[in-house]
Amino acid sequence: MNPRPLDFDDPDRLYIVTGGRSRVDDDALDLVTLVVAENDPASGMQSEHVAILRLCRHEPVAVVELSSHLRLPVSVVKILLLDLRDTGHITVRHPTSATTVNHPADLETLKQVLVGLEAL
Repeated sequence: MNPRPLDFDDPDRLYIVTGGRSRVDDDALDLVTLVVAENDPASGMQSEHVAILRLCRHEPVAVVELSSHLRLPVSVVKILLLDLRDTGHITVRHPTSATTVNHPADLETLKQVLVGLEAL
């Protein structure tokens, strides 16, 4: 079940979806933040919340991708995500490179690459 596509010019509908909230004062979410559903939708949940949980059920999905799938502004999606995070339905994390975490770059190698690039 997909939520009704929203018209970005329909402020009344967006107001209803967000419960009147218009700003996110939380730096935990940006466009590439990955969202993972922690459980299935519960009965009585808002249709947009249900859609988010279903999209994130099998693999992490970026905030910007959710915005696209839901056809909602990113600001509205962030508000919905914070609702779900605060109730424990989702977890959020920033993408990291396994290479960066496990094998930090060798400074000497980076210097040699820079010298090589400058020589081109």
